[in-house]
Amino acid sequence: MLTLHHLNNSRSQRILWLLEELGVEYKIEFYQRDSQTNLAPDSLRAVHPLGRSPVLTTPHGAIAESGAIVEYLVRNHATASFTVPQDPEALQQYWFWLHFAEGSLMPPLVANLVLEKARQKGSKPFFIKPITNKLIDGIINAYYGPNLAQSLRYVESYLAKNTWFAGDEPTGADVQMIFPLESLVASGRAKDFSAIQGYVKRVHARETYKAALEKGGEYAYA
Repeated sequence: MLTLHHLNNSRSQRILWLLEELGVEYKIEFYQRDSQTNLAPDSLRAVHPLGRSPVLTTPHGAIAESGAIVEYLVRNHATASFTVPQDPEALQQYWFWLHFAEGSLMPPLVANLVLEKARQKGSKPFFIKPITNKLIDGIINAYYGPNLAQSLRYVESYLAKNTWFAGDEPTGADVQMIFPLESLVASGRAKDFSAIQGYVKRVHARETYKAALEKGGEYAYA
């Protein structure tokens, strides 16, 4: 039996979607973020030393990292309608987007979010705020902002021509890409990207996604 160790408002929601797509029998162990730090609870370290979510417990042990979990599940539980693309061009896109999600898109997205939180915390005492804002603006404008904007333009241009990221049906590439894109839409950062918004709506409209959402509980991005 597979067990997904599921943290609220986290990447593990996309693994729930994948499990529903594959029709795999599984259990869910629920974990809640710390109300002060927003971090995963220490109890997750008993499952995997990194103490992060998602973690999937399999007959072979515990496996962490979304990409690794996606590859494990698709390799071992693929169906006729949800598998690795066979077409060479679609397969190449599959590999690219599977790794682009965490390798290129998430780092500047997370950095921007962290810096914005630092801006809020740096508002007191009042005389520190201008200095903090100037420093944060400099970091964002020099690297993270342009990097994220470039990635979003690239994703938008691709989705303007393609329904899914790797072929004519959803794949593991879509599972990886949905989390950063739906978080961008939910935060309003994708308001100027209609193809990205349409893509997120397509995923959210799938019955498998709705089932995963119902089973996963609290989730801020849908």
